[in-house]
Formats: sequence, C-alpha cells, structure tokens
Amino acid sequence: MIWLNQVIQGVMLGGYYALIACGLSFMFGVMRIINLAHGDLAILAAFLVWAIVDRSGMSPFLALALVLPLMGALGWLMQRAMLERSLRSGVLVPLLTTFGLAIVIQNLLFLQFGADTRSLAPAIGDLAFESWSIGSRIYIGHLAGLTFLVAVLMLGALQLLLTHTPLGRSIRAIAEDPDTAELVGIDSRRVYAAAAAIAVMTVAVGGTFLAMRATFGPYAGPAQLIFAFEAVVIGGLGSMWGTLAGGIVLGVAQNLGAQIAPNGFLIAGHAVFLLVLGARLARQRLKGTP
Repeated sequence: MIWLNQVIQGVMLGGYYALIACGLSFMFGVMRIINLAHGDLAILAAFLVWAIVDRSGMSPFLALALVLPLMGALGWLMQRAMLERSLRSGVLVPLLTTFGLAIVIQNLLFLQFGADTRSLAPAIGDLAFESWSIGSRIYIGHLAGLTFLVAVLMLGALQLLLTHTPLGRSIRAIAEDPDTAELVGIDSRRVYAAAAAIAVMTVAVGGTFLAMRATFGPYAGPAQLIFAFEAVVIGGLGSMWGTLAGGIVLGVAQNLGAQIAPNGFLIAGHAVFLLVLGARLARQRLKGTP
C-alpha cells in the first residue's frame, strides 16, 4: 500500500512537471529552440501573480488571468526582438541568447523583490492542504489533483490547436519545413511570434501553480528548467502527450527513489532521465549505422 501511494503521488507530481514543461516542448517543436530562460520566465510569472495578489487581495486565479496577456506579449516581444535574429545564426546563438535572458530575469527579480522566498499557498486557503482519501493510507491533495487536471486540459488544448486550427496547421508546416511553408504563403515571422507567445503563456500557468504548491525565489528558475527539460526528453521532444508521459515517469521515479533512500528523490529522477537519454542516443546511432 505504501508503494502504491508513492506511485499515485508520483503521478500527481508528474502532472506539475508536465504543466511546467509543455511550453518548453511546444517551443522546441516549432522553432527547435531549447529555451534556457524557461524556468526563469515561470518564476517571473509567479512573482507577477504574487504581487497582484499581495496588493489587491484577489484570487491567484484571477491574477493569473491578468498576467497571461502580459506574458503572451513578452513572448511575442522576445521572439521578435531576440530569437528571430539569433535563429539565423545556428543552434548555439539561441542558447546563449536565452541563457543571457535568464540571467537578466534572475537579477531583475532579485533587485525588485530581494532574496526572500514567497508562496501563494496562504492565498488559496484550504485548497493548499485539503485532500481526498482512498482507503486509510492513500491521499490525493486537492491542489495536486487540480494541477494534474489543468496539465491534461492545457496539453489537450495545445494538441487541438495544432491539429484543428489554421494557426496550428501553419505552426506544423513551419516546424516541418519553413522554406516550403514560406513558398505557399505562410508568414513564418508571424507564426513564430504567435508560437512564442503561446509557449510563454503556458509557462505563466506552470509558474503560478508552482507558487501555490511551494515557495519560490528569484533564483528558483534553473531547478524548474531542469525538471521541465527532463520531462520533455523522457517523453520525446516536441510531443504534447509525450510531455505528460515524461512528467509522470519523472514524478514516479522521484517518489519511489525517495521511498528507497532519503536523498533518492532527485537521484532517481536524474538516473531515469540519463537512462532514457542514453537509450535514445543509442537508437539514433544504430539507425545511422550502415
């Protein structure tokens, strides 16, 4: 029963990892960019939501509704001002660009808010700690369940966008072959900017749920980037439902690792990530062998 409870808790944790990772997966799937500022954008959104809640007393969910357009505009501006130019210079320049952006965000947040950690848990009341009980030893937190549900809905919405809308079809065409897509009249600049805006808006949702379930500070972004990157790689780069599966695998591995040893939480997750990464690299090498 203890092990079953750890698996269930790991699945719930995997929902959070999928939520924080879907924007990273979406951006890579469209532009083939690994956004190293991904975690710091999530923390930026968390601070924006926290600041609105702290000053107005409104619900974090209403504050998130106000922050989403701002983050979308930031994603659009980030694409037009930085990534559009760096994409023309190969793979390394976008990585360096987003790394520099991450450093700027961290230090601006530190300058504005200091080093103290914050949390939105007090603002959501009973949602932060209430749970459903299954039997006598299995509990599912209301917030964990909501996080998992939001992750499924958001990933499903992104999949529907890609499959059934004109913008989604344009995004898939650009991701597959941007030069040919341009020849048939698709404006790649507009599509890339829209995709970046969508990706950063999903990051805002992940950052807000992080703020509700834990504490956060100006330099908490890199840790979230690592978890998001591991979930994306485990599930398959650019795959929406694969991101959910990768998050669940990572969450279950971490919880089972913590059950085996006190320091096994992070070690088990990293070990699974490295195993999956090694298997993918080996398979690619075999495919390339004549």
